[in-house]
Amino acid sequence: MTTLGAVFRPQLPPERLRAVARAADAAGLEELWLWEDCFLEGGISAAAAALAWTERLRVGVGLLPVPLRNVAATAMETATLDRLFPGRAVLGVGHGVQDWMGQVGARAESPVTLLREYLAALRALLRGERVTTDGRYVKLDDVALDWPPPAPVPILAGATGPRSLRLSGEAADGTILTANTSPEGVRKARRLIDEGREAASRTDAHRVAVYLLTATGPDAAARLRAEQQAEGVASVPDLGAAGDADAVARAVRRLVEAGADTVILQPTADEPDPEGFIRFTAEEVRPLVP
Repeated sequence: MTTLGAVFRPQLPPERLRAVARAADAAGLEELWLWEDCFLEGGISAAAAALAWTERLRVGVGLLPVPLRNVAATAMETATLDRLFPGRAVLGVGHGVQDWMGQVGARAESPVTLLREYLAALRALLRGERVTTDGRYVKLDDVALDWPPPAPVPILAGATGPRSLRLSGEAADGTILTANTSPEGVRKARRLIDEGREAASRTDAHRVAVYLLTATGPDAAARLRAEQQAEGVASVPDLGAAGDADAVARAVRRLVEAGADTVILQPTADEPDPEGFIRFTAEEVRPLVP
């Protein structure tokens, strides 16, 4: 069955998260996703709060920029969340926006090399292994978690370009695609991910999650178009969804048919009713998605 989620965008102040998370839990939404965009809100701190305020909601962070975070710290944070809230935290990691990484002096000369080393070390630590590695970027000397997760926690990787998509198939447990990904883009991404999986002889499941920029209400089309124009993707066909639940569900189904396992509805930055958007996703769109 397709997993359906929605985003709490960090353009909202952190104090709004409690009401949105509780609305998601009450409405039966499967997953609420958060972003660690610079320099808005911290992904791990926000995820911990949202998990503590809810009972059954899964909370995703998509994504943590790896140049900002030592891999041992990310492993400790992930393991702690999983032990406190078993099976409810979903973590994604990725390159981060390179301009932002440059602003904080963390820009990597080879983001793909960094992500490859990071994924290998992070997944090993979360399996409870003791890790020593001396890579170009990731260096660990006899490091093991005292409180690893009882079972390995799947780690997703955010990816857009061909090299990163192949790497995600090879070294991650799932892939996060941006809202600028059309159904045809999902198909292409799946092919590249599968190339990486084949190269690594992986036969386990690989979850593909994709954001879908979504607007509903009387001015939905105008808000969607304005945000796509600001992102420079207004001319990309079959991108985003505007309208009622039927229209949004059709867009979700097109992404699923293209190869997505999880579709995360991403409201526009000027969404006037974040709690209402959550209820719309869970109560109106969810019943129309297999």
